[in-house]
Amino acid sequence: MRPPERTLMNERIPRFYRELVVINEHGENLGTMEADKALALAHEAELDLVLVNQNVRPPVARIVDHGKYQYEQEKREREGKKKKTVSELKAVRMRPGTDDHDLEVKLRNVIRFLNEGHKVKCSVLFRSREITRPEMGRQALERFVQATQDIAVVEREPNVDGRFMIMILAPKPGAAQAAKKAQEAEQPEPASETTGETAK
Repeated sequence: MRPPERTLMNERIPRFYRELVVINEHGENLGTMEADKALALAHEAELDLVLVNQNVRPPVARIVDHGKYQYEQEKREREGKKKKTVSELKAVRMRPGTDDHDLEVKLRNVIRFLNEGHKVKCSVLFRSREITRPEMGRQALERFVQATQDIAVVEREPNVDGRFMIMILAPKPGAAQAAKKAQEAEQPEPASETTGETAK
């Protein structure tokens, strides 16, 4: 396991960085100055001089409380990971003769997958001579398209591939977040206790 990289700050900033663009603790750009002067300003403010971007010339350093700065960086990273949705390709399979009840169950699964931010591969399996009537499979897939038109787009149109007719639905941008907010709004608020004196 690779050890964590040390933050380049204060006296650990390489000496070959003779000049730095300095940003103070209020986020104000102080312009370019010698590294020694920037370090003196940080010490005068009883803060740290932290190198935040060494990929530009001259590099950028900030005068900050390093502990607080590191905490905020880690907090932003955690929030970014929470917001990031890992999309998977879910699959739903049916037959041309699948009855209405089973289709409804599969449709509910499709809607749930889409609301979770996943793409869905919907496929119809044809057996023996069923392949000669592809319109039966297309009707089932079209039913899914109509039922999910508010939350999904057809990424791959229904197409016969061997013994399968395959269609891929993808969630519309923002649809998953909207569904989550709607679900949260429907949650009942906890009953609050009421107190009061009995009227005499």
